[in-house]
Amino acid sequence: MKVAAIQMVSTGTLSENLQQARGLLQQAAHAGAELAVLPEYFCLIGQHDADKLAIQEPFGSGPIQQFLADAARELGLWLVGGTLPIAASRADRVFNSSLAFNPQGQCVARYDKIHLFRFDNGTEAYDESRVLDRGAQPTRFALPSKDGHTWQVGMSVCYDLRFAELYRGYARDGVDLILVPSAFTHTTGQAHWEVLLRARAIENLAFVAAAAQGGTHPNGRRTWGQSLLVDPWGHILAQQAQEPGVVCADLDHAQLVQCRAQLPALQHRVL
Repeated sequence: MKVAAIQMVSTGTLSENLQQARGLLQQAAHAGAELAVLPEYFCLIGQHDADKLAIQEPFGSGPIQQFLADAARELGLWLVGGTLPIAASRADRVFNSSLAFNPQGQCVARYDKIHLFRFDNGTEAYDESRVLDRGAQPTRFALPSKDGHTWQVGMSVCYDLRFAELYRGYARDGVDLILVPSAFTHTTGQAHWEVLLRARAIENLAFVAAAAQGGTHPNGRRTWGQSLLVDPWGHILAQQAQEPGVVCADLDHAQLVQCRAQLPALQHRVL
């Protein structure tokens, strides 16, 4: 199954970001991708955290969700829409939600980011809890592929990557492919991004697809990038360092089966 991780450098203008995303998704479709994954905050990285409140949508309707549904249907893709702000119960909070659409344009899964990023090194400071409500549960969906296999896909977002128990739960549920749409800061990405992604693949003997923001944004924020795809043995199949682009690779289900047969570590868990 060919998978595309879409790398973007999103701005504070929704229409610009949707246009950028559409062009990259078209490239992915033309390259033969069956599944395309957009990065976290693909629709907006604004001047302030609260800017995302202005474009929030109720789940099930709104221009961003319509864009995703139309793109999936018109391009014939399974499409995971990075994240977008979905309305929460409080007016000053939203969920950072990742939505999966099938090639008919139907939303088949919703994952609300569980772990909310906070970081302060004296120079950079972030606290997502100021505008986000945390999600409550993991989410996975089944993807019947043209390769004849039904892939079990586990959803996660960015900072979730640091919490191995989330992915171990997916492994217990038989997940084959883990998605990690992200907007890692340059500081934390340089230190930890690749090693964390490869570790999640190795310890769970699963493929990982990580679509990232990668560049300097108009608000001055610098994101690490390095969108990549990793196989169950921890090998990087394809990657791109910075700037917008489409990172594609073929994921071989037979390799997944072989790795799990040769090293049955998932059967050896005692906790």
